[in-house]
Amino acid sequence: MSDWIRLDEFRLRLPKQGGMRVEGRIYVDERLERELGKDEAAAQVRNVAHLPGIVGASLAMPDIHWGYGFPIGGVAAFDFDAGVVSPGGVGYDINCGVRLAVTALDRREIEAELPTLVDAFYAGIPAGVGRGGDVALGPKELKRVLRDGAAWAVRAGWGEADELAYLEDGGAIDDADPDTVSDKALERGKDQLGTLGSGNHFAEIGYVEEIFDAVAADAFGLRPGQITVLIHSGSRGLGYQVCDDFLAAMARHVRQHPLHLPDRQLACAPRASAPGREYLAAMAAAANYAFANRQILMARAARILSAALRLAPRELGLRTVYDVAHNIAKIETHEVEGVRRKLVVHRKGATRAFGPGSPDIPARYREVGQPVLVPGDMGSESYVLVGTEQAGRETFGSTCHGAGRLLSRHAAMKQARGRVIDEELRRSGVLVRARQRGTLAEEMPEAYKNVAAVVEVVHGAGLARKVARLRPLAVIKG
Repeated sequence: MSDWIRLDEFRLRLPKQGGMRVEGRIYVDERLERELGKDEAAAQVRNVAHLPGIVGASLAMPDIHWGYGFPIGGVAAFDFDAGVVSPGGVGYDINCGVRLAVTALDRREIEAELPTLVDAFYAGIPAGVGRGGDVALGPKELKRVLRDGAAWAVRAGWGEADELAYLEDGGAIDDADPDTVSDKALERGKDQLGTLGSGNHFAEIGYVEEIFDAVAADAFGLRPGQITVLIHSGSRGLGYQVCDDFLAAMARHVRQHPLHLPDRQLACAPRASAPGREYLAAMAAAANYAFANRQILMARAARILSAALRLAPRELGLRTVYDVAHNIAKIETHEVEGVRRKLVVHRKGATRAFGPGSPDIPARYREVGQPVLVPGDMGSESYVLVGTEQAGRETFGSTCHGAGRLLSRHAAMKQARGRVIDEELRRSGVLVRARQRGTLAEEMPEAYKNVAAVVEVVHGAGLARKVARLRPLAVIKG
């Protein structure tokens, strides 16, 4: 990190050097900076700055850690005409994201029911590595999902049409082309719609513990003590396969058209090339699958809560606050050095954070800005933030997406040896159910950075403002 210069309390800068086309910038305070040397993520920020057509700066959020090619927590924008697209800038779990819903219930009303509720979630929400669900689809219907996203799920009876206004992109990216998705990817996705998956994915019942911004909280419909539901999942095996397919295609393209990349994991192609256009179309299709997946998962959660608590849907009052994507490339227009430019913004483990007045966020929230959802994991709190104009100026309207891993899964398993993680969490007030014991060890709270510290950096840097803190009560994992 010797070449990095501290600009202020929350920003590090790497000036252009060698083949870098733009500078690098990482949003961390001194405490989180000390953790940067534990992997090669900072070097990946430098590497991304070499890619053709990159504009502004190669960016990373405070939840930065090593990823394939691009760091997780990385943001990079490329000129629409002269830039490249790279699957490593989106990641394997395309449109891994989070949906938050609130209810009409108060924490005190359900505390005695929590053991029943976590068991009902565990029984009713399919979760686990490779596990399928009960929404099996034929090829034609699956392609409709890839084209229509969450709207397909609504038509199939999962939720209500008015929810779509509260999903990023309305729950579907328009440029999706199901015909660019391989047969192998379709096969992997045919029975995984409406399933949680494993790893850091979860379904959580929690409550609003504290409000920081009363005006934004009121716009989002949040109040202290209110019961919430948080779903964290993505495009499952289908999205993984789309990434794998196009990494191979991009690697072939680079061999045929040498780009002198500092890391072969940065395999890419010009956006205007055939592989570039096809990747964006297939990525959008996988993203739409993920939107439909979270739509079904939240509808399942609503049905489970209604049945377990013996409440009519009106009495439960479950309402979607927002749904955000974490791993995605989006065609957006932003100002760069005083000029409005059409860009392809790669966000890998980063969240869109548009400020007040943006036409791309729901009318209900337009005066305050876009809701930003930053989940913790199992025992740690989650945060609701709001996007800012500062993020629009500095980071192409982007901010952090979570805590970010601190320990590899292997290191976490080693550190958890001999411990009973679910019992530790129960003593701290969180009930957890998991399909595999190893998942609890891999995803224990110590495996992640302090989410509060991460949030304080983006809040202090002005990339997103704190609105509310959510505290988990019951969690299920794969």
